Amino acid sequence: MTYEETLEMVRREPHKAAKLLCDLNDAVDGLQEALKQRDQVIARLSKNSSNSGKPPSSDIVKPAGEERSQKTGGRKRNIGGQPGHARNERPPFGKDQIDEFHDYTLARCPACGGAVTPAAGAPNVIQQVELKEVTIEREEHRSWPVWCQRCQQVHFMEFRPEVVRAGLFKEKITALVAYMKHVCHASFSTIRKFIRDVLHETVSRGFLVKIIRKVSAALDRPYAELLDRIPLESALNVDETGHKDNGQRFWTWVFKAELYVLFRIDKSRGAQVLIDVLGKEFNGVLGCDYFSSYRKYMRDFNVTIQFCLAHLIRDIRFLTTLPDPQTRRYGQSLLAAIKEMFRIIHDRDTMTPGPFQAALERSRRRIVSIAIHQAPGRRAKDGKETKREARNMARRFQQHGQAYFQFITTPGIEPTNNAAERAVRFVVIDRHVTQGTRGAHGRRACERLWTVIATCHLQGRSAYDFILQCVTAHFRDQPPPSLLPTPT
Repeated sequence: MTYEETLEMVRREPHKAAKLLCDLNDAVDGLQEALKQRDQVIARLSKNSSNSGKPPSSDIVKPAGEERSQKTGGRKRNIGGQPGHARNERPPFGKDQIDEFHDYTLARCPACGGAVTPAAGAPNVIQQVELKEVTIEREEHRSWPVWCQRCQQVHFMEFRPEVVRAGLFKEKITALVAYMKHVCHASFSTIRKFIRDVLHETVSRGFLVKIIRKVSAALDRPYAELLDRIPLESALNVDETGHKDNGQRFWTWVFKAELYVLFRIDKSRGAQVLIDVLGKEFNGVLGCDYFSSYRKYMRDFNVTIQFCLAHLIRDIRFLTTLPDPQTRRYGQSLLAAIKEMFRIIHDRDTMTPGPFQAALERSRRRIVSIAIHQAPGRRAKDGKETKREARNMARRFQQHGQAYFQFITTPGIEPTNNAAERAVRFVVIDRHVTQGTRGAHGRRACERLWTVIATCHLQGRSAYDFILQCVTAHFRDQPPPSLLPTPT
């Protein structure tokens, strides 16, 4: 319809023209709303590990150039050691560590063939390490029959309990199987090949499964000690990761204390797991993400929580990707305020405690003020609230704003939950490499062995030596060593 035709309709049929304009206006409003919803859907589908809580493994396709580090200015790094990286060299063996010496002395000058005499100075040295031939000791325990004239029966002397408990594999090789399975992330098939090709013994995968069950039983008491101790901690970091077990969904929870780590596998991701492990009267500070289970635990039992600021930053960064200009500006203001707080944290060594705490408190008040008072929002014609993401962020600060800043007034608490996330990372790798478990026995073994591995790493102990000590004590019915940190 041309401009002139529109004017003619308005003069001749004003009611028809008005209805047409209203219909067109409604159509435009509908299209604009559809475009907004489409942009929001696109923004949600564009979530990745940098602007949400999604793991980096979910970033299947990264934008071009994103894989290059910002530290290199977009340039691709060269292979090998980077400029400024400290050289890492192995210290030489001491004389008491050398089993055999080989001395080399020239008989004549290599240049002219003349006679030579010993000279002062240290020798040139090359040190080497080699495996000796792998030796397997095969033992046979024999109980001979004896005849009792009085009983008129044949009797056999009972084997020692440790012999019966051990079975075919004794302590060291049992500990080696557990070490290869959970520290080296080897599958049962790989371990079976190693035993066949290197140790020249043939065993089945089912037998190796039974070996892991024995090790799990040997670690039961050290694990239970940590389980009893963990509700008494003054500070903990907690995280969880999902996985499949024989087709069913399970969750691996990690509880990270200062000097030990405890893993627990449960069917639930709910707050009941926190109640089972920490109880209803936990008096410490719990570092975690903003997942609903932690909020329920905090609300029901008045537990002090430090929500992860790194997760918060990713959620705020998502606001800056939304199509609404006001929401983007709101997100950018929040990011700038939090960035200023982290600048203060990084400058901690240059400030005395008093001014440092005061600067953090001023920064906290500014962040909360921006989050609550600068959040955009208005009601649509149908009464629904628009700019929902920004309003949700404002409500989060109204309800739980203090829980993001407990680290300011509580010594020893970190503003992020990186400690727990790092502790659970090797578990994810182990499950990907070994294809996980297929039953309750496997889950219990994983809980205990992961706990030993992570705790020994944290305490600077050998996981193999600890497993060996526990297996030896289990076979001999003796008290096992403890994973509890030794008081200083």
